[in-house]
Amino acid sequence: MVMNRIKIVLAEQRRTCKWLAMELGKSENTVSRWTTNRTQPSVQQLCNIAAVLNIDVRCLLTSSKE
Repeated sequence: MVMNRIKIVLAEQRRTCKWLAMELGKSENTVSRWTTNRTQPSVQQLCNIAAVLNIDVRCLLTSSKE
């Protein structure tokens, strides 16, 4: 299963979910669900998040063994 690392990257960059939501034009609730891995952003949204955070999109993904 693939999980995202959005919360970790935001913490590393000292950014908040609120900031990311504003940058992406998304609700804070949506971004919160992404950061807690309750839901996953689309591939396009992952690319947008990576662009806003100025990182490679691969840095946002990790594999979870289940």
